[in-house]
Amino acid sequence: MELPVFISSAFAQTAPAAAAAGGDMQSSLMSMLPLVLMFVVLYFVMIRPQMRKQKEHRTMIEALAKGDEIVTSGGLLGKVTKMGDSYLSLEVANGVELQVQRSAVVQVLPKGSIK
Repeated sequence: MELPVFISSAFAQTAPAAAAAGGDMQSSLMSMLPLVLMFVVLYFVMIRPQMRKQKEHRTMIEALAKGDEIVTSGGLLGKVTKMGDSYLSLEVANGVELQVQRSAVVQVLPKGSIK
C-alpha cells in the first residue's frame, strides 16, 4: 500500500513543475536582459565612435593632395610631393624626401604650418 502513495506524491510534485516551465522561460529571458543592455551600451560607447573615427580617417586620406602639410603616426612633419595608391612622398627638409604609407597620415595641417 505504501507504493501507490509514493507514486501519487511523485505525480503531484511534477505537475506544478510542468506548469511553471513557462515561468522558467520568462526568468531566463530576464536574466539575459543585463547582458543585452551591456552590449547595447558597449555599442554606443565604444564601437560606434570607433567606426565614425575610422570613416573620418579614411575620408581624410582620400582627400590628400600634393602640397598638403601633414603629420604621420611616427611624428614626422612634412609636405606631400608625390602620391601613389598606397604610398606618398613626404618632403621633410629641402631635398630630403621620405616614402610613407598613406595610412600613416594622422593629421592634415593648415597651409604654412611648417616653416
